[in-house]
Amino acid sequence: MKLGLQLGYWGAQPAPNHHELVLAAEESGFDAVFTAEAWGSDAYTPLAWWGASTQRMRLGTSVLQLSARTPTACAMAALTLDHLSGGRHIVGLGVSGPQVVEGWYGQKFEKPLARTREYIDIMRQVWARQAPVVSDGPHYPLPYTGPGATGLGKPLKPIVHPLRADIPVMLGAEGPKNIALAAEIADGWLPLFYTPRMADTYNAWLDEGFARPGARRSREDFEICATAQIVITDDRDASYAAIKPFLALYMGGMGSEDTNFHAEVYRRMGYGEVVDEVTSLFRSGRKDDAAAIIPDQVVDDSAIVGDVDHVREQIAVWENAGVTTMLVSPGSVEEVRRLASLVAETA
Repeated sequence: MKLGLQLGYWGAQPAPNHHELVLAAEESGFDAVFTAEAWGSDAYTPLAWWGASTQRMRLGTSVLQLSARTPTACAMAALTLDHLSGGRHIVGLGVSGPQVVEGWYGQKFEKPLARTREYIDIMRQVWARQAPVVSDGPHYPLPYTGPGATGLGKPLKPIVHPLRADIPVMLGAEGPKNIALAAEIADGWLPLFYTPRMADTYNAWLDEGFARPGARRSREDFEICATAQIVITDDRDASYAAIKPFLALYMGGMGSEDTNFHAEVYRRMGYGEVVDEVTSLFRSGRKDDAAAIIPDQVVDDSAIVGDVDHVREQIAVWENAGVTTMLVSPGSVEEVRRLASLVAETA
């Protein structure tokens, strides 16, 4: 089992201790550091800034939003950071949802699977640098020849020779079709709410992708980098209470009431009635009540909370379920070191 430091995206202000967490993670043997974006801080700037203080850890995004950049712009950023880091970059991508795509980026959300496939194909053309980059579309036509086109566009190759022609791409996928797509065309999967209890279901979806003609990877060389809230504590009730508002936000407040991909994850886990009640309370302004009605079992399904022995035991459970890297968000240098030591003991 490997560890990844998940810095996430900023709230109202940047976190004051991310630099020291990154240095501690590098020193403690973490495999990677990941950043994210929503509709505030972007993922690439903090990753490059803090990544400059590292020599060994891989630098990943979990995740970049497809609609934030054209595929060629994303490929340019990726090949730039890959050069600067000496070949340590991981591109983690996600489609986000219609609330963000249409409300923040002003783009259409249609056909997310087809858009993802086309997006990654273009990026890999850029990195291969074997010929000018072209795409028949329909989502990202290159060159553009649609309404308003001058007709002067021409296929281009990147000026910079990429350090690696095969920069790893991972998908932040939640639904069965998207998870299968990750297994077919990507190098890894970045689940946000993962539960080992459903490992057989996840594996069936992944196997569908691995079995497709031309699949890029097999189970043996495919990474599953799962977000995992790990809290080492003797006061589980207090930790549950701290985690539940986060779950209430994602379960009841992300996306629209009818289209919330995070909520669907919990419905697949068997918590449909909980999702309905949390959503109703959250959207009526009763956020504290929404968090309070979430059962402890819901937290336990996708987080590890307990004493050292319990945490050590559950890390082994996640590893046996197929997770290759746990993305954790320790709040202090001490927590970084403690988690690294615990994983080392479990190995």
